[in-house]
Amino acid sequence: MAGRNRLSGWLRRGADGGSDAARANGRVDRRSDRGMTHEPERPARETRASRTRDARQAVALAHRDQLITAAATAGLPLAPAAHPDGYGCSCDRIGCPIPGLHPVSLAWQTQASTDPEQVGQWLRTQPLANFITATGIGHDVLDVPAEAGLLALERLTADDATLGPVAAVGEARLLFFTETRGTPVDEDEWWPCELDCHPETADEHPGIRWHCRGSYVLLPPARLPSGDTVSWLPGHGPDLPLPDPLPVLAILNDACAQFGYEPEAEPVAWGR
Repeated sequence: MAGRNRLSGWLRRGADGGSDAARANGRVDRRSDRGMTHEPERPARETRASRTRDARQAVALAHRDQLITAAATAGLPLAPAAHPDGYGCSCDRIGCPIPGLHPVSLAWQTQASTDPEQVGQWLRTQPLANFITATGIGHDVLDVPAEAGLLALERLTADDATLGPVAAVGEARLLFFTETRGTPVDEDEWWPCELDCHPETADEHPGIRWHCRGSYVLLPPARLPSGDTVSWLPGHGPDLPLPDPLPVLAILNDACAQFGYEPEAEPVAWGR
């Protein structure tokens, strides 16, 4: 292989003639030719490429704004999140462990809003930002492996009571949006459940994850470090009503069991 590369190099260097003078003249001629014909064209090509990039970015930005506005209109409280930046994260944290997957502000729980003016300001001032929705306020999210989620999807969509918004996180996970189980008056009534998931403990729950109070998920069309995106499944956008979480959980749990994902504990509804 090395010999072949060297031979190719020799052929390229010798293509314009057999003598040093001829090669030198060839270099001068090519420089002159570039000066007369190619250099004026380069800015034009770069301008066209720049315009194409700008047009694509404008389309992507409009698409993001439309989806985020629709989510807020549907009542999903949201807040700006970081976004992938090269091989890292747009945040200031060196070696961020979850690049592009976390809120911008530490006060995201109180910051989360559906207010049109606030959402519009975020969209205008943070054109590259992903967005998260805070769970446990007006909705929860059941987060399952895609293979199990797809198995359960047909059964869920056949019943209007369990038909609700569903988003895909790349090709790895599906997010089933449901009503929230609410905040109990008495903290002792809060049902203990190993399905409860916080962003920092997501890896501990490879099966079903229940995002409720104190957690969040990324909203479409968030960009992931892998290059994938978060997207609503066709026909399962945020405009659908939120179903009761318990019937959805039962169906997802059965589907996960078929793939060997077993919850560590059965949820027990508070107040019972």
